[in-house]
Amino acid sequence: MKKWILALAISAALAGCASEMTSANLPAGVTLIETVQFTDSQVGIPYKKYQLANGLTVILHQDDSDPLVHVDVTYHVGSARELAGRSGFAHLFEHMMFQGSQHVADEQHFEVVTEAGGTLNGSTNTDRTNYFETVPSNQLEKMLWLESDRMGFLLPALTSEKFEVQRETVKNERAQRIDNQPYGRMSERFSQALYPVGHPYSWPVIGWPDDLERASVDDVKHFFQRWYGPNNATLTIGGDFDEMQTLAWVNQYFGEIPRGPEVSLEQKALVNLDQTRYISMEDQVHLPLIRIGFPTVYARHSDEAALDLLANILGGGKTSLLYKNLVKDGYAVQANVSHPCQELACQMSIYALANPEKGGKLADLEQRILASINEFEQRGVTDADLQKVKVQFEADTIFSLQSVSGKVSTLASNQILSGNPNMIAADLSRYAKVTKDDVMRVFKQYIKDKPMVVMSVVPQGMTSLIAHADNFTPATLPIAQTAVEGDLPTPKLVSSFDRTKMPTSGVAPMLKVPKIWTEKLKNGIEVMGTQSTETPTVELIVYLNGGHRLVPVEKAGLALLTAEMLNESSQKRSSEALSQALEMLGSTVDFSASEYQSVIKISALTAHLDETLAIMEEKLFQPAFTDADFARVKQQLLQQIQSMQSEPSYLADAALSSLLYGKDNTLGISDIGTLNSVAALTLADVKAFYALQYQGANAKIVTVANLSEAVLLPKLDGLSQWQGNAAVVPPLNPFPALKGGTIYLIDKPGAAQSVINIAKRALPYDATGNYFKSYLMNYPLGGAFNSRINLNLRENKGYTYGARTRFTGGAEVGYFVGTSSVRSDVTAKALAEFVKEISTYQQQGMTDTELTFMRNSISQGQALDYETPYQKAGFIRMIQRYQLDQDFTTQQDKIINTITKDELNALAASELNINDMVILVVGDKAKVETDLATMGYPIETLVL
Repeated sequence: MKKWILALAISAALAGCASEMTSANLPAGVTLIETVQFTDSQVGIPYKKYQLANGLTVILHQDDSDPLVHVDVTYHVGSARELAGRSGFAHLFEHMMFQGSQHVADEQHFEVVTEAGGTLNGSTNTDRTNYFETVPSNQLEKMLWLESDRMGFLLPALTSEKFEVQRETVKNERAQRIDNQPYGRMSERFSQALYPVGHPYSWPVIGWPDDLERASVDDVKHFFQRWYGPNNATLTIGGDFDEMQTLAWVNQYFGEIPRGPEVSLEQKALVNLDQTRYISMEDQVHLPLIRIGFPTVYARHSDEAALDLLANILGGGKTSLLYKNLVKDGYAVQANVSHPCQELACQMSIYALANPEKGGKLADLEQRILASINEFEQRGVTDADLQKVKVQFEADTIFSLQSVSGKVSTLASNQILSGNPNMIAADLSRYAKVTKDDVMRVFKQYIKDKPMVVMSVVPQGMTSLIAHADNFTPATLPIAQTAVEGDLPTPKLVSSFDRTKMPTSGVAPMLKVPKIWTEKLKNGIEVMGTQSTETPTVELIVYLNGGHRLVPVEKAGLALLTAEMLNESSQKRSSEALSQALEMLGSTVDFSASEYQSVIKISALTAHLDETLAIMEEKLFQPAFTDADFARVKQQLLQQIQSMQSEPSYLADAALSSLLYGKDNTLGISDIGTLNSVAALTLADVKAFYALQYQGANAKIVTVANLSEAVLLPKLDGLSQWQGNAAVVPPLNPFPALKGGTIYLIDKPGAAQSVINIAKRALPYDATGNYFKSYLMNYPLGGAFNSRINLNLRENKGYTYGARTRFTGGAEVGYFVGTSSVRSDVTAKALAEFVKEISTYQQQGMTDTELTFMRNSISQGQALDYETPYQKAGFIRMIQRYQLDQDFTTQQDKIINTITKDELNALAASELNINDMVILVVGDKAKVETDLATMGYPIETLVL
């Protein structure tokens, strides 16, 4: 473990130098609260914290490594501030905040940010709601204008029409993410049993459907008045900006917004259960699931760290007790223990997915889980347990500092939850101080023989598998009145400047494309890399040409199964011992496979790179391929396939591939395989594929590290010994003729939504040819949030949570697809709108305004493309895989800025003929088929 990590963990000197900025030269009304800096031997996030006269907290973190800024406004209000019978308001209000304000037009927020080349979103949890944008650094003032206008001037633009559309959007989001997903309703049911009636965490963040129906525009206005004042908000800005100018802008745009009602912290009281509560539910799932929860403490409680360590010992990966007792022996397909914490409460959360091959009875799993908990008491805590978890926490902390958005999120979260942005050192210190006795103490205090919630989720009609008969029914409280605190005044704010004028952009920043070096190991393996010195970390990825494309159709899934076997035992050590070794380093080594390649991904702190590479080489060159590992991994893969068949999105993806490429091509079969293909695979097949795929001549390497080329390359000496011949990828069979204009319907009884795909085969990947130009052409149609299709189906009609179109290209072939999950009752209407939008665009093309928008958005967005090591690695991989010139982005810029509307519209005319496209719908046939038939398309029912 590197000394500076330990130094940070025990450092008492948290805040550094005094500020050079004095109160005299700050804007009027702005107060400097603190300046926090770090020396080179420490890890932390330097920042300055200010407060405006109206109570707004402002945190500034300067980072000029990339020409971008990340702006985050976090309000200390989430679903925990809601009232009984009024759930979902915080999340619904998040949606309303994107619908325009007094000086910002409807949909203009998305338009401005996207055209500036940025990304944006918002999120709501139990404790806070945040809104954030990442944009090129010259767009900062616009972001402050946008955020301040919706903080101070939202209500004049809030209409009943907007409210109704966003209520439908939220209902669609709930249908897509909860009601139409396997196990989707589990968490909200579980929370009802874990928390007392009326507890702020006893209802779901997204809200109960009846509560959403009950909500009114006045309710939303009151929620805004009560919680969205500047004194309940933190504005955090990170990136490349001028500090004095930024403070002046912040004061100008936010300083005149009046304070809201005073907000006090909610009381934190430990949750206790009077007895063990059993609940159950049937769901459209394949694998029975048991979930167990023990109430514990709350975020930043003195016992939180010890409980986190306990969770890791019980069920944190292959070295845990649950893995040994449930997964290793085949009784569970997956099992895990975690200790998630929120502001007011934490829980020890345990789950296991039963293996039907062992009967699938959840009562058996419950007993095995409880036996594992009892075994812990006998086993105790080892020195390795403590060190492993502490190193993992430290490594996770370092990796979280790789992006400006990650650092800003950390600062904002720490400020909201603790009032102190500078918690990294304190957090590391509290984990470093946890002792064996601490872990045993919290085990006895919160877990041993304590009441718990036990939930069973079983397939429809299989209640015989539940762990125990239900003994708990949640109570409900009377519906609370919204204005319980009285109507709040809404002072009319007259701004001191003209807010209708959107700020202009600053000087466009210079793009910082990674400086790439290329070398070859002595065996000929190409290595491409770049040096990134922001964090002491290494990302190293080995790509092997082949993957699923090397596999015969009848052996689909073999590439993935072989990769999973390489994640298991070596000839020297068991998979548990290898996992333990990696965990002690804070490193990961992961083997995977996809359509065209097998991949080895290594992430490590630089100080532990040599040891991590040695483990990777052991796994790669000396796999054990034992019968026991194979039987377990194969069974897990089979159960995963069976389980995924409950997911509408998986059914849609698998069926679409089959329609486009045919069942006699590997591209037409999912790379995870089918039940029949995987069931027939043998250990001999794995060994044969390993011999074919994992050869040095198939490999290329990409690396992003804080090491120079000269220092890094010698560390790859073990891979320079890698020999073997290149595999020959077999040719594709002829593709099937597409029956354009045909609706293929997959029946998913009881589905809350329908998944719609409209698709055709299209162009393979190229960086500067028609494929790239088709990407530009599609952008106004369905490539951006404020594209025609998304604005129509989501914002105007309220049919969906989102709708998109895209071109996807590989080395051999590509496809075009329009996709969305829509309410079942509007399936035919949504499909008609899809067809109308695509057909109109194909016939008429884009407008001059859309052309300008596309050019600005895509060209300026390149400032965000190379920030994190993983983004840099992806950029390098594109150059490596497709043999691109290193200045290909310059060529793309030229195309973006010079391509004519006529050329793009000609591409639309040739590539978007709706009559060439097949239509796939996954939904409840009984509900949607009659309406679909009225559209006049032939309908064929598919069975996977």
